[in-house]
Amino acid sequence: MAKAGVADPVSVDLKALLRALKLGKLLDTLPERITLAKQQHLPHADFLELVLADEVTRRDTNSATLRARAAGLDPGMRLDTWDTTAALRYDQQLWAELTTLRFLDGPHGALLLGPVGVGKTHLATALGHIAIRRRHSVHMARADKLFKRLKAARLDNSVEAEMRRLAHVQLLILDDFALQPLDATETTDFYELIVERHRKKATIITSNREPSEWLAMMADPLLAQSAVDRLVSTAHELIIEGDSYRRRQKPSNHTKTDTN
Repeated sequence: MAKAGVADPVSVDLKALLRALKLGKLLDTLPERITLAKQQHLPHADFLELVLADEVTRRDTNSATLRARAAGLDPGMRLDTWDTTAALRYDQQLWAELTTLRFLDGPHGALLLGPVGVGKTHLATALGHIAIRRRHSVHMARADKLFKRLKAARLDNSVEAEMRRLAHVQLLILDDFALQPLDATETTDFYELIVERHRKKATIITSNREPSEWLAMMADPLLAQSAVDRLVSTAHELIIEGDSYRRRQKPSNHTKTDTN
């Protein structure tokens, strides 16, 4: 909205044209861009490039937001929201390498391991957001919920379609894997997923347990060994140690002064 006494630099006709072309969102920044163009004496072509670049950026941001939501990524768990001041111990060089997403080219995978609350989910989600911005397909789910979803899919005969979708997504992130024991059906589904994705698509797994401990959590030792061996042989392993991130976020207790 133009300030009192100041002419609106965007005419009514131009506003109507932009809206007709579905470029109405340009009106949020167009007045400032017009002012900048006048101050810097921008050529018409440069000005057009500037305002169109604004629109491309806006659409890319909105698209990434929608795709991240569809992928199951927490919008607050991004690389820029990671607490770099936390007293955590992990291989910084390996983490920097993972953020390049070069492991997707292998394709390889990543195992983010460590105790409860050290930020494994945050880091895995952050990698998912980076992948989304680079136009990779991503799906993230807590492991137990994913296996329950596959069981439910058997009831309406959609399990094969669901497994195909999970097998072909470029980056699959399984969070909190082996937190609870896997029954025979869940173990089989895990095995099938890993076999289908092995050396074809990248998989990230977060877990409070070491891969050697996963075997005892699954119903079929042979299927478990086969799946885990494939995973470990092609995955980077980032071990995170330190105090719980959630405990650091706990509100501090302030002793009230007794005024009685």
